[in-house]
Amino acid sequence: MKTPISLALAGMLLSGTAAWAETTITIESWRNDDLTVWQQQIIPAFEKAHPDIKVVFAPSAPTEYNAALNSKLDAGTAGDLITCRPFDASLGLYQKGKLADLSDMAVMKNFSDVAKAAWQTDDGKHTFCVPMASVIHGFIYNADAFKELGLTPPKTVDAFYADLDKIKKDGSYIPLAMGTHDQWEAATMGYENIGPNYWQGEAGRKAIIDGSQKLTDPQWVEPFKQLAKWAPYMGDGFKAQTYPDSQNLFTLGRAAIYPAGSWEISGFEANADFKMGAFPPPVPKAGDQCYISDQPDHAMGLNAASKHKEAAMTFLKWVGSQQFAEIYGNALPGFFPLTSEKVTIKDPLANEFLSWRQGCKSTMRYTYQILSRGTPNLENALWAASANVINGTETPEAAAEKLQKDLASWYKPQQ
Repeated sequence: MKTPISLALAGMLLSGTAAWAETTITIESWRNDDLTVWQQQIIPAFEKAHPDIKVVFAPSAPTEYNAALNSKLDAGTAGDLITCRPFDASLGLYQKGKLADLSDMAVMKNFSDVAKAAWQTDDGKHTFCVPMASVIHGFIYNADAFKELGLTPPKTVDAFYADLDKIKKDGSYIPLAMGTHDQWEAATMGYENIGPNYWQGEAGRKAIIDGSQKLTDPQWVEPFKQLAKWAPYMGDGFKAQTYPDSQNLFTLGRAAIYPAGSWEISGFEANADFKMGAFPPPVPKAGDQCYISDQPDHAMGLNAASKHKEAAMTFLKWVGSQQFAEIYGNALPGFFPLTSEKVTIKDPLANEFLSWRQGCKSTMRYTYQILSRGTPNLENALWAASANVINGTETPEAAAEKLQKDLASWYKPQQ
């Protein structure tokens, strides 16, 4: 009798193991350009440590992601893990009960308040996605051109304009590779890039949210005044210059400085045949505290209706680990891990951006949390205002007044 019982028990155990081994979790994402990185580096590293869990990365086209994800969640066909966009899109999913509350996860201790803010309720009491990566703003420069012209990366605003003047006088390069045709660059790589040094990062951003500062205050008008000074350095035809035009001008070696986001690193390194460097937004005067826009970009949450919560949570815990951060940060240079743990990034240009966190205080684009929920949309309004100021069709003061009026028209703390 012992043999049949033993065989039956062994069969049950094997059956249970096999069933668990077949657990497959699916990740929803808009990052379809990262597919091979997930398939060749990230997922194999996880599955090596967790051979009982199979992971499928199933991205949608970026422009279709929000609509496709909402449809899947409503139909009960969405994947187990959801790649979370920052702020309101993901907050809406949490409020509808589509994303699980992850506040009690131990790995959340690895992330700062700024890192978590993009995936929390307004009161900060509930966190619903594990932060994955941010992008950092600053300036990328042609290091060969700087060497040729005897320039050093500027640390102050005065030094910044001194460099631009030397580049313009020499005539070999367009000083600043940026146009205003698409508008968003003027706001994102212009106003939101340099602005935190004037409104003091998180202090200013939160003061607009609570209504204790106005967009017409000097620290909010000054970045517009700086942008107005950029126009003479942006080259002929900058008003018709698109985002791809600016990228091409720089990578072809025709421009010296590119107001940038770190997401450009991989593309620039693939297309430029010159050495590059980067510097953070110059401070108004020597000795000032520096601030950087360290913008939360994406995170990962748990589908509240997942049928494989245990396996999905195992993966999420790993996403919050130092190991994941190191793999991800090196596979996608320019998308920086948000963990507070030490991460070694190998790409030199990415490392330059990352090093700014040591001396500068991190903040985020001020329009992204709460302030763009109404109509007029503050983020879109900032695009137009920034472009208009550079184009000379609107004064800095008038641009600030219009933004303030737009925000106050629907946002009570500013009324």
